[in-house]
Amino acid sequence: MLLPSEIEAKSLIPAVRSLLARKLTKEYNLREEIVARVLGVTQAAVSNYIRGTRGDTQLMLRLSSTPQVMLMIDDIARDLATDKLYTPSTMAKLVKLCNYMRYTFIICDVHHSIESEIDEQICETCKGTLLTGRP
Repeated sequence: MLLPSEIEAKSLIPAVRSLLARKLTKEYNLREEIVARVLGVTQAAVSNYIRGTRGDTQLMLRLSSTPQVMLMIDDIARDLATDKLYTPSTMAKLVKLCNYMRYTFIICDVHHSIESEIDEQICETCKGTLLTGRP
């Protein structure tokens, strides 16, 4: 069974990076090399994000259709395009986005799509932990 942090690392963060890479190259006209540097990935990864060969496309569609997520993505992209690097403010916004995906249970939907046979009691315990931030 995957832990919430594994789901973030394997699915949510790559989907967010993909959305950011697309936005930074298309809307802010940044070169892939610059996008790679600000996202902390390789230029090849950025190329794959843009082409849609890296990152969960269904999850990216889901995140793209969630207005609050896209407001946060837009804000982060604007910061990255302006500063061309991660700042403490940008990092805080990324953490806030990850927390939002936890507290609204987007992370749970992703988990169920990866592991459909999850014990419901485990789900409820995990949801309680996600809401309170305590075990």
